[in-house]
Amino acid sequence: MPPRGRRATAIGSTVLLAGSLLAGTALAHAGSLGSAEPVSVPSWLFALTGGGVVVASFLFTSFVTDRDLIRAAHERGPTLPAGALLTAGGRALAVVGVVGLAAVVLVGLFGPPAAVANLAVLLVWVGWWAGYAMSVYLVGNTWPALNPWGTLAERLPSLDRPYPERLGAWPSVAALLALVWLEVVSPVADAPRLLAAVVVGYTALTLAGAVVFGRETWFATVDPVARVFRYYGAIAPVQRLPGAVALRAPGAALTGDGTGVAVPADQPTGRDRSVRADGAGADAAIRGIRRPLVDGFDEVAFVVALVWATTFDGFVSTAAWAALARPVVALGVPPLAAYLAALVCGFALFLGAYRTASRLARRSAGTYVATREIERRFVLALLPIAAGYHLAHFLGYFLALSPTLAAVLTDPLAPPTDLVVLTLPGWFGGVQLASVVVGHLVAVWVAHATAFETFTGRLQPVRSQYPYVVLMAVYTTTSMWLLMQPYAPPPYL
Repeated sequence: MPPRGRRATAIGSTVLLAGSLLAGTALAHAGSLGSAEPVSVPSWLFALTGGGVVVASFLFTSFVTDRDLIRAAHERGPTLPAGALLTAGGRALAVVGVVGLAAVVLVGLFGPPAAVANLAVLLVWVGWWAGYAMSVYLVGNTWPALNPWGTLAERLPSLDRPYPERLGAWPSVAALLALVWLEVVSPVADAPRLLAAVVVGYTALTLAGAVVFGRETWFATVDPVARVFRYYGAIAPVQRLPGAVALRAPGAALTGDGTGVAVPADQPTGRDRSVRADGAGADAAIRGIRRPLVDGFDEVAFVVALVWATTFDGFVSTAAWAALARPVVALGVPPLAAYLAALVCGFALFLGAYRTASRLARRSAGTYVATREIERRFVLALLPIAAGYHLAHFLGYFLALSPTLAAVLTDPLAPPTDLVVLTLPGWFGGVQLASVVVGHLVAVWVAHATAFETFTGRLQPVRSQYPYVVLMAVYTTTSMWLLMQPYAPPPYL
């Protein structure tokens, strides 16, 4: 490794270690499990420290990296042929996905009424949304093969009606926010029968959409779950290529020219809707032609919604939200409406903040690159932030309830009575806070790499990042403050 590379590695390791050690001195609530211990420093000071780490990481990347180092770091790693293995593994995962979907519906309807003993609840929230989602951004995206709705849709006829271009990805944005609102305001996480009903409704809507517009169009454009995992999977070190898998640095697929990675035929991306009609895009994907991972303001909005969804889920579990919402509800506003208003307004605030930062980035860089193009390219840097906060919010939840899930799997209809829920050690709060910091550090690196690929010279890429670094530092501080708050369920839901 050249001297510059060794120095960059050393400084980066020091910053990461410092952030982790600082994070280890505070404790936070473990996702929705809820518990908090006193911190050894004021929470506001600790939260500001996280923002300072983000600023420090930007400074060191600006001073010790250049285009050659960035490209070398992103291109380093093996690419292994795995065509037969991918085919066999995909078939096995398809069976697992369909069996899991059937188990959620059947056990949810006819299994034990207690949530902690019902396989449907544990499988959806602990096994899938917590454990499996973490595997997507930590390892690689297997959802195209596991997706049970996609497997079922393959067996159904398709009308192949043209998808309305004007809608774009906006239905997936609305669907994601609706799912987050439903999770927060309803007992769907604790009521097996209701959960089964929601899954049945989602299945019916998804299969109907796949039949009308075609499987590829629906899962590439409309379905929010497929889009979430597609974006999370782009963070992972393992990337699937046609007939092969590549091992790269985490987040490397988010950089370059903003076109993501080559995708297999069953996961077309981008806004070339003709791919869904005549299969030309699928053939292009097989040939390895790269398509934009995010293309258009509607897809930018989805990434912002994903970041806001993880934040909103944590915010509504704090005493600050309870104190804010209580007087609003006292005025006669229905609690469901209060949550919906907070969800929509928060999303609009996040989206507006990102667009403002993009306009300021264009101004600070002094470039002729259009603001919409800057928005499209740099929004990918927000994905590691969403993944880091998801990890912080759900890792403890997954670890604590994994023994319960394993025990219930042995006999879903008559589970053991001596179910075990692990108690996490006090230092685990440091792991949560470190997850947020590391996610933001990866985001800073992605933004830095994107800047050098988008702009010319040395100073222009650095100056373009000023607004984004400020935005990330503010969000890091906010995220760490949220994690340090004790769990406080609102009394009116």
